[in-house]
Amino acid sequence: MYPVNALTEPQKPASAEADALRAAIVSKLTYDLGKSQAGARDRDWFMATALAVRDRIVDRWLSATRAAYENGQKQVYYLSLEFLIGRLLRDGVTNLGLTELVNEALAPLGVDFEKVRQAEPDAALGNGGLGRLAACFMESLASLGIPAFGYGIRYEHGLFRQIIRDGWQNEYPEDWLNNGNPWEYARPEISHDIGFGGVVEAVVVSEARVRHVWHPAETVQAVAYDTPVVGWRGEHVNTLRLWSARAADPLKLEAFNYGDHLGALADRVRQESICKVLYPSDESPAGQELRLKQEYFFASAALQDLVRRHLRVYGDLKSLPDRVAIQLNDTHPAIAVPELMRICVDLHGIPWDEAWEITQGTISYTNHTLLPEALESWQVPLMERLLPRHMQIIYMINAFHLDRVRTAHPDDGRLLSSVSLIEESHGRRVRMGHLAFVGSHKVNGVSALHSELLKKTVFKDFHTLSPGKVVNKTNGVTFRRWLQQCNPGLTGLLSDTIGPRFLDDAEALAALRPFARDAAFQEKFLGVKRQNKDALAAVIRSTLDLRVDPHAMFDVQIKRMHEYKRQLLNVLETVALYDAIRSQPTRNWVPRVKIFAGKAAASYHRAKLIIKLMHDVARVVNSDPTVRNLLKVAFLPNYNVSLAEVIVPAADLSEQISTAGMEASGTGNMKLGLNGALTIGTLDGANVEMLEHVGAENIHIFGMTTEEVAARRHEGLQGGPAIDASPRLAEVLEA
Repeated sequence: MYPVNALTEPQKPASAEADALRAAIVSKLTYDLGKSQAGARDRDWFMATALAVRDRIVDRWLSATRAAYENGQKQVYYLSLEFLIGRLLRDGVTNLGLTELVNEALAPLGVDFEKVRQAEPDAALGNGGLGRLAACFMESLASLGIPAFGYGIRYEHGLFRQIIRDGWQNEYPEDWLNNGNPWEYARPEISHDIGFGGVVEAVVVSEARVRHVWHPAETVQAVAYDTPVVGWRGEHVNTLRLWSARAADPLKLEAFNYGDHLGALADRVRQESICKVLYPSDESPAGQELRLKQEYFFASAALQDLVRRHLRVYGDLKSLPDRVAIQLNDTHPAIAVPELMRICVDLHGIPWDEAWEITQGTISYTNHTLLPEALESWQVPLMERLLPRHMQIIYMINAFHLDRVRTAHPDDGRLLSSVSLIEESHGRRVRMGHLAFVGSHKVNGVSALHSELLKKTVFKDFHTLSPGKVVNKTNGVTFRRWLQQCNPGLTGLLSDTIGPRFLDDAEALAALRPFARDAAFQEKFLGVKRQNKDALAAVIRSTLDLRVDPHAMFDVQIKRMHEYKRQLLNVLETVALYDAIRSQPTRNWVPRVKIFAGKAAASYHRAKLIIKLMHDVARVVNSDPTVRNLLKVAFLPNYNVSLAEVIVPAADLSEQISTAGMEASGTGNMKLGLNGALTIGTLDGANVEMLEHVGAENIHIFGMTTEEVAARRHEGLQGGPAIDASPRLAEVLEA
């Protein structure tokens, strides 16, 4: 109805260009994939098309990388354990302005670009908002022309593939790399040795200086895989560099020849397990060790790599803070602080104080949570065994840090204990959030409320010691993916209504305000929404064998499963609505479809029970003829970026109902709101700023404030009075 092609490509491509692209695609199919046109499947056409499009990216990519150094631009290095980038073909084609050209090239071959696009698997490199934010940042940095590298891990099997059986979540490995990844370039020539364990030797260099030499017991190679990140209109291309673990000695040949075939491969299996899955279960000591290994593996590889790149151009590390900005995305890469100190002091002979200035001046830290378990801490014995030199450096950092605190606040034992990098009360543990704070020159929260809560709770004492260090940078989303690409119908309507300037400047969307009550615009908007709801209804039917009415209200909650996000509250409300409809079936009810999606961590048993409850409720509701046309419940499994791109444009109601003070920001609220969904939510995270921006009449806020939640917790959480005060809640709990 409103194709996006005309928006991004105002001039119709010459058929000669389409012919050239078609020839390139066929050439890739024939000579890179070894497939004939007659025998090619959608997956083959995807690979061939992606490879042909990638060729059009490379020159821009190399040029942007070269220009950044020639112009002396400061480089951003974004360290994140997750990059939830989703599918890249439509993203690259749209940002390059090639949508119409690709369609014209494929049509004579009898190939449907939409089918080709959907043959691409989602990259299994993340889980929730943390990883999607990282992906949005990388695209936004490229669109703004800011030179940047993203550093992470090339997970072979991702978090997991979620399959529901009898209402229970089952976890299976993702297989996104089974057929290859056309976007990445393997860089076997770029590898770094990552050490674990061993001993630290103190070598006396002079009377005044001792040099520490770490002799690791085990070394794993980190091998680079590069993916270009294309900015809007293709004017700049950045790099996502992911590390894969490779055993230094892949086969113990002597053991193999003696017949110990499994033993000959044991070291390789153990070492390369580092990049197998995202967030391996930490319920066992082995799982905890693997998680710490993952975090050090990618942080060390990133720092060795960026230092190598910096020295190649600038010659020394003194200029690092002026030329490099390292951003830690949450506490996972916090080990980068002692690792950069180790590189400076042990490998380059820089005095401690100067090395600390370099480290603090280069690193910044984004905090994403107030939850203690997400701030991370590691047992000191584990750190001493796995990273002995880093533990020594952490002790040194802590000693100098506490000396400064003692000087400013003598005889304040409570303060010293609070800000120490080492937790002493429940077994000695290294506080990674504290380490990231002390080792950074700036620490940011991700919404105005969250940043204030950081100052008042988690980092209260640090804020007292270093006022001004905590700043706010509210999260955001890239409009290219979350409006233009996932909702071309709405994009076309907006362009027809206010012109295409909003494609380059989102602030231009403010020109829509006069049309809010325009009947003609409303009718067109509802037409676009209906098309999107039809598409989602088709997905629900094909996935769940459940028919839903696109005219019903699509009530959506899509996010990682967690108690604080309160999917349980939504389920209870569903039961209450079901009971109410059954008791008053002739009332003028608004038909509603409750739509859920999200994964629970494999070891998070309560969250998995909530998923089971959702399915039990859905089974009862969806089979009851009394409510058949008034209420349906759908849980869509294996939530990922591509599924979100179908749900978000179709949503009527966006559920953002986390307990106040618990959600750092949230970005699903922004994506759903951007696509025209009404938000119902609490005064939490970015909801607060959305309320300020859109006005109370355009968002529905309910529930306690952060202060009221804190007061309730202080009084002691008692469910009885709340249940007694709400007969409907009591009925639901007894249902």
